[in-house]
Amino acid sequence: MTAALEISKLQAWYGESHILHDVNISVNPGEVVTLLGRNGAGRSTTLRAIMGLTGSRQGSIRINGNEAIGLPTHKVAHLGVGYCPEERGIFSSLSAEENLMLPPALKTDGKGMSVEEIYEMFPNLKERRNSQGTRLSGGEQQMLAVARILRTGARLLLLDEISEGLAPVIVQGLARMIKTLKAKGYTIVMVEQNFRFAAPLADRFYVMEHGQIVETFAASELSAKMPVLNQLLGV
Repeated sequence: MTAALEISKLQAWYGESHILHDVNISVNPGEVVTLLGRNGAGRSTTLRAIMGLTGSRQGSIRINGNEAIGLPTHKVAHLGVGYCPEERGIFSSLSAEENLMLPPALKTDGKGMSVEEIYEMFPNLKERRNSQGTRLSGGEQQMLAVARILRTGARLLLLDEISEGLAPVIVQGLARMIKTLKAKGYTIVMVEQNFRFAAPLADRFYVMEHGQIVETFAASELSAKMPVLNQLLGV
């Protein structure tokens, strides 16, 4: 089986700063994988490096078998990758539905979700579809940022801190969304600070420290790994 995402010996820089050091990550189709680590460990930079949004990169990033290390960002997206950055990128002058309709469909085998399917998954967005982007609550903006990439046909989703700063009831809704997407066969890589949110959702975990992978384990090993995680993360 070809991995949905295969990163090997990835190095990445912002200007002179060497951030990622020999990062190796493998994600199978349909898996949910979480990158854990303290702030500044290199998790968000890993997602940005996949998309070609860092400075220089070295190593290999294969998406469904296609080498992406030398590709510009829009070409990486056309390999079926959807990136939801921490800052969400909602356009304040557009309504929720206009934001949703903004990205073009990708020329991939995967067909994007219809607006009807998205509203079924996110009933809040249907209610607020005519509201301005910035009038939405933080949770609604987060749902819109994820919904927007589902419409494009992307099947590999890179989600950066989607639960951050949100009310528990919204976080529960996002957890249901992850489970639904997994059931539909999406592949998801999450960067997450909220361990309680990530733990029940992920099939496997990678722990980063100082731009390197220091631990990797399956969900079945989670309880045995808790002492190590407490040490690395202060969970």
